[in-house]
Amino acid sequence: MAQSHKKYRLARREAIVGYCFASPWLIGLIVFVLFPVIASLKYSFMDYDILQPARWVGFANYKELFHDNLFWRSLYNTLYFVVFSVPLSIILGLAIALLLNTEINGIAIYRTLYYIPSIVPVVASSILWAWIFDPNFGILTNFVHLFNLPAPGWLSDPFWAKNSLILMSLWGAGSGMIIYLAGLKNIPKSYYEAAEIDGSGTIGKFFNITLPLITPTLFFQLIIGMIGSFQVFTQSYIITGGGPNDSTLFYVLYLYNNAFRFWKMGYASALAWVLFVIIMLLTWINLKLAKRWVTYDQM
Repeated sequence: MAQSHKKYRLARREAIVGYCFASPWLIGLIVFVLFPVIASLKYSFMDYDILQPARWVGFANYKELFHDNLFWRSLYNTLYFVVFSVPLSIILGLAIALLLNTEINGIAIYRTLYYIPSIVPVVASSILWAWIFDPNFGILTNFVHLFNLPAPGWLSDPFWAKNSLILMSLWGAGSGMIIYLAGLKNIPKSYYEAAEIDGSGTIGKFFNITLPLITPTLFFQLIIGMIGSFQVFTQSYIITGGGPNDSTLFYVLYLYNNAFRFWKMGYASALAWVLFVIIMLLTWINLKLAKRWVTYDQM
């Protein structure tokens, strides 16, 4: 009896110590995540500008969205960005990983060089790309002039501005390259040796071995890339400010403008929850479709 009571006290003490060690994370989760999430849901049903007491308006903020042209414009711009930037990032990241998945001297240096751009702060990289797109001395402008062609208005033309930011998003393809490399390293070499004995070439090995076996990695990158692209903000905020003609007014930038420029906290909260529902719905659809093309079984 005395021994069991001693074990109980020891287990209780260990549990208290465990909760003490985990308390910083738990406090951070409650204060900086759960409380803001619940508060934003409440304010999405209220008219609130910080200076005046919040006023309950029901679904008025959500109804206003359907009559807001800028809401639809920002949603279209964001979907356009997601549709083009995510596949291009996946293709470029995988291509770099395939090139760097070789055993040559100095391969670690090449991998580091390709990864460095992805750890550059997004503000610094945005300023750098603003120089690259400069209509007078930008690198891209000078490159086009080499062919005696007129350079487009990279950031001043409504069509090119959005595509220029998509091009800029490929700057961080190195982060995906690391994930793809990990997936490629997990493929047993014996599969490629067996394919070579059967007379399979490079293209055949890629489509019959490499591509099927890295579909879990591709699926992971698709989900993460889609969620991240829906939240694109910094590039348009720093470089274009949403212009020209709202062509780079992305969803989160419009949300930010409503919250911190127009002080429409309730409306901005409604925008945030609509974005959450869109991302959650698309993620759920991708999870359902994944059963058709993602394989977790070894060959």
